[in-house]
Amino acid sequence: MTTFSSREFNQDVGSAKRAALSEPVFITDRGKPTHVLLSFEAYRGLSGQTETLVDLLALSEGVPIDLDAARAGDGWDRQGTV
Repeated sequence: MTTFSSREFNQDVGSAKRAALSEPVFITDRGKPTHVLLSFEAYRGLSGQTETLVDLLALSEGVPIDLDAARAGDGWDRQGTV
């Protein structure tokens, strides 16, 4: 188990990030754990998220795409009207 005090973490974030690639890193404040630094892969595993961004953006074969639907110059405002 790797532990960094808040001061150590602030002074050397890079070391904490490298350590988090292999195991969770505990960040302490006045000797008490307050935060845990995880790699993104570890977080995905804990949260049950199995898809990558590429998986989410991938399209199934045979799905038609209208490439002319959003043309440069078409406007959009916060109310959804043009």
